[in-house]
Amino acid sequence: MVIHGKHIAIIVEQLNKFNPENQSVEDFLNESAKMLQTLNVTEEKFVLDTLAGCIEYRSLLDVVVNAFFVRDGRYCLLSERNLYVVICYLATFQLEELGLQRFSRIVKSLDTAKMQKFLRFFFNALYLNTWIKDEWSHFYDSPYVKENWIDPLLRWQPKVQKLIEQLTDKLSDRTTTVKTSKVTQPKEFNLTVPKPRAIPIPLPIPVQEKRPPIPASTYKPPKEKKQLEEIKTKNRQKAEDLLVKANANQFKCATMKSEKGQNIHDTMKSRPAFQAQKIQGKIGSIPIKLNAAAILREGALYQRKMEQELQRIENLLRGAGDPSEFLEWQKQMRGKDLEEQLAEIECRRLQGKLSHEEAVLAHQNVIQENKKKADLMREEKAELMHQYAEKRLQEQKDLRELVEQVVEGHKNAKQAKIKLQKYKQQIVQEVCEENRELLRQALEEEEEKLRKRYELIQQIRAIESLPIIRHKFVDLTETGGHGLICEMSIVELRERLALLREAQKAAEEEKRDQIIHEKQAKEQLLLDKLDQISVFRAELGRAAALKQEEKKRKLQSCERLTKDERILNLQKKIAEKTMERKKQAGLLKITPQKTSIASRKDSLQWNHWKELEESRERQFRILQHGFMARETAQKMAAYEAARSGATACILRSEIK
Repeated sequence: MVIHGKHIAIIVEQLNKFNPENQSVEDFLNESAKMLQTLNVTEEKFVLDTLAGCIEYRSLLDVVVNAFFVRDGRYCLLSERNLYVVICYLATFQLEELGLQRFSRIVKSLDTAKMQKFLRFFFNALYLNTWIKDEWSHFYDSPYVKENWIDPLLRWQPKVQKLIEQLTDKLSDRTTTVKTSKVTQPKEFNLTVPKPRAIPIPLPIPVQEKRPPIPASTYKPPKEKKQLEEIKTKNRQKAEDLLVKANANQFKCATMKSEKGQNIHDTMKSRPAFQAQKIQGKIGSIPIKLNAAAILREGALYQRKMEQELQRIENLLRGAGDPSEFLEWQKQMRGKDLEEQLAEIECRRLQGKLSHEEAVLAHQNVIQENKKKADLMREEKAELMHQYAEKRLQEQKDLRELVEQVVEGHKNAKQAKIKLQKYKQQIVQEVCEENRELLRQALEEEEEKLRKRYELIQQIRAIESLPIIRHKFVDLTETGGHGLICEMSIVELRERLALLREAQKAAEEEKRDQIIHEKQAKEQLLLDKLDQISVFRAELGRAAALKQEEKKRKLQSCERLTKDERILNLQKKIAEKTMERKKQAGLLKITPQKTSIASRKDSLQWNHWKELEESRERQFRILQHGFMARETAQKMAAYEAARSGATACILRSEIK
């Protein structure tokens, strides 16, 4: 047993020295063979085979050892990792060859507690059939893993379990046979008995003074907060009123005449000014600065408009018709389209409300059908449970009969196992002899290869030791001598580069002068465009003011919505559906919890439809109010944007 422990220690020591990054497996095995010359042939072969197997199957062995350190070996030393790797290799790949007796000697020669813990973890049938098999299948095919490694381990598991029980008994004997030492019996000290102390007089309990009560104002909000809230609501209401007035009377400043400006200024001074208008005046007084792109864009726009106007005048002179009648007819058609659109919106809203009522009725019908289905399902469930109970009783009877048959089969299988074991031992002995012969031949071939390699290395080193002249003299006036047409020396290359730099500088100066001339021409063009833009803006302002006065006269023509027959029919249908839904809800008998949930859902849906209806009405009023003023608003917005900053500032100051 000592010899086996010595062999395992040698294998662990060699594995600790092996570094796969700096050393190949062949070199490592050759070095290990030189160190193991003191052992006999069989021992040396066992050590080398184990070393080679641990290195070859390192990935498979690491899976088991890493899991062992995570689960059962949390308190084991990491320096003993290779010891568990060796035991795992012997149990997985060499157990058939070694036999249980020799494997038991190896295990018993090592630390009993460590071996008992590791073997109990590794030969767990549940682990072998589940995660160990799955992890090894990542490296090799799953059928190969199961046939060659997992199944043999499961066959050896009952015998190895007996070995684990022996190790456990050995540990328990070690713990029970502990030498008991004599317990020291303490003796009491011979101390003098202290005199009893006098009971002190209790001090009077101090009476605390009564605190004044907490004032009631602590739990009340301050008056200043209420005043601030009132002021805030008043200011917000004033701001909303002013916003409504501003939206209703927007773009009025464009229709003011110059001769009435002084009178309006005097009347506005007498009225109380609101602070929000002052802020608007400050913001609007900022002049608009136009860049070059904006000037050119606006100039091109006015130029295009002027060309269109000239083309229109030429067409009129040639006898073309005036499109004003067509535009008037187009406005009337758009008004009719708007009325039809509003009627269609109202119809869609009422249809949505009608579909909501129909959906509520359908939901109530579905609840009644679900109740009937639930009763049928309860009856079917009771019948199925009865059938399931009878089936379970029959299965238990069949299972008992199967267990009895399996027990009889186990008794006959023991004799077959003994015969199979003897046959396998004979095969193992024959294979061992063949392996020894093959190993001897492989070692001789490796020695011959190493000898040839050593001779080749000596020849290469002798060739490398010869001196080589590496100096080379360079003449800058000579060419490379490659036989090309465009070859030149370094001196000629430098001269040509100097000439190219001078030509590049001259081209840059010429380009700079050209850019300066183009910039001056562009600035002159922008000044001309600004003069042209100012003339066009003045003319457009006058034309827009006149058009706004004409549009205001026609603003009050489209203010009502004629109700369609479809709308009246839909409203009647909705009223009938609501009455039917209320009657159906009264007939339904639902539990209080379900009725509360349904009523909550109905209230939420009703609020949702109410909000939709209010939003549709608001959209209808906005469309009805803003249809006729849409073109006016767009043109006035363009007119306001086209005006200069100084003009806008003067108008706002007059309004204030």
